[in-house]
Amino acid sequence: MEKIVFEKNNIRNYVKTVISEKIDKLKNFIEFTLEASRDIKKTPKYDSMREEMQEEIYQMQRQLAALHDLRTSMARVLPASTEKVQLGSLVITNKARFYISVSLGEFFFEGGRFYAISPESPMAKKMMGMQSGSSFTLNNIHQEIIEVL
Repeated sequence: MEKIVFEKNNIRNYVKTVISEKIDKLKNFIEFTLEASRDIKKTPKYDSMREEMQEEIYQMQRQLAALHDLRTSMARVLPASTEKVQLGSLVITNKARFYISVSLGEFFFEGGRFYAISPESPMAKKMMGMQSGSSFTLNNIHQEIIEVL
């Protein structure tokens, strides 16, 4: 079986791009909703609709703030290679590939499935400080760390 080589810096850049694209898309949604709310007639008949749109805008602004926090957190994730699992590590186990960075969840990169997880997540906490050859069990699932990049 041929070993697949992953360039960690490319994965880091991809995650940063995904976050930026989500920010741009959300900004467009917010602007669209703001425009739509301005177009609604200012009569009591439409007050509830305007209130719902304002609530939707508020929720999107909260999501936008969270995405900005993710982007800020990604700036702290260094691309340097690591031997032990730490912030910025790409951990290949016998079950999955984890990028210890921000809580972005599942993503696909160059045909492979990855999980961007926060260092505060239970999975990352379990793996912290481990190295290739180490194994662990979380939620009754046993995994062996094959490689740490």
